[in-house]
Amino acid sequence: ILPLVSVNQILLLLLVLTVCAILYNKVHQVPLALRNETVDLESPEEMEEEIPVVICAAAGRMGAAVAAISSVYSNTEASVLFYIVGLKTTIPHIRKWIENSKLKEIKFKVVEFNPMVLKGKIRQDASRPELLQPLNFVRFYLPLLIQKHEKVIYLDDDVIVQGDIQELYDTKLAPGHAAAFSDDCDLPSTHEMVRSVGMQNTYMGFLDYRKQAIRDLGISPSTCSFNPGVIVANMTEWKHQRITKQLEKWMQRNVEENLYSSTLGGGVATSPMLIVFHGKYSSINPMWHIRHLGWSPDARYSEQFLQEAKLLHWNGRYKPWDYPSVHTDLWENWFIPDPSGKFKLTRPDS
Repeated sequence: ILPLVSVNQILLLLLVLTVCAILYNKVHQVPLALRNETVDLESPEEMEEEIPVVICAAAGRMGAAVAAISSVYSNTEASVLFYIVGLKTTIPHIRKWIENSKLKEIKFKVVEFNPMVLKGKIRQDASRPELLQPLNFVRFYLPLLIQKHEKVIYLDDDVIVQGDIQELYDTKLAPGHAAAFSDDCDLPSTHEMVRSVGMQNTYMGFLDYRKQAIRDLGISPSTCSFNPGVIVANMTEWKHQRITKQLEKWMQRNVEENLYSSTLGGGVATSPMLIVFHGKYSSINPMWHIRHLGWSPDARYSEQFLQEAKLLHWNGRYKPWDYPSVHTDLWENWFIPDPSGKFKLTRPDS
């Protein structure tokens, strides 16, 4: 039998050896990365997040989508994945345009939108037929088109992004909110523009308050509206709250009861969103959605104000690829000519 002191010495020696082994591993762990071995030192949180941006490419307006994509891509270091949504007949054109221009470097997926999902849900309105184009309603169906992302940015085609899209993507959505929008009353500098062109920026301009169904909503007609041309959306909340189903319900009610199609604000894609998201949306930084540039061929913002803007939106009839329009130089900076020659800018000398 070993004496007690010898047992203690052996245990002490084992303890010292164990400590030495631990220290050796700690000290020699990092240099492994210097060898020709694949070692992933990034945690999932540190890996670069892909920013999904949804833009529609409509017939006759593809140059708009191209300019919007070009502006986003040129002004960020972030990894952006563009979802370009089109109809079956227009997809080959936009794909060829991208693949045969400097945009061939972008990451993109072309998604076909089936207009049959809108059957029986759109009331014909002869006053603004362009607002009834199927792609105007793509934003209603984001979770059906975009599968794997938690957070998505939707942009109308008539925008130009001058800031880093990462900033917009980082917009915080409050718990329980499926989307963030820009309030139509958010910037004092835009109020004069709104007044000068007779634009509406309240619910009264979009919903017909003579109808009982609208009055039953309990929304004051003087409530400030918001613009759904730029959306930061949470797909989990969107699906959980069945937002698409809610929007479709109000589309169908409008077909039956004419709740908003012929009212002053127009925009049959805006009105159901105003109803469904009332009081349940977060706010986008006002400088990330400077709008109304297409509401008048004369009313202009100051150049300094536009230089500071992060995103410009030519919502309205007067588009920057047509004539007349304002601030077309800012838009044309990002336009890439159509390699096929089908899409041409309309200019005074053309």
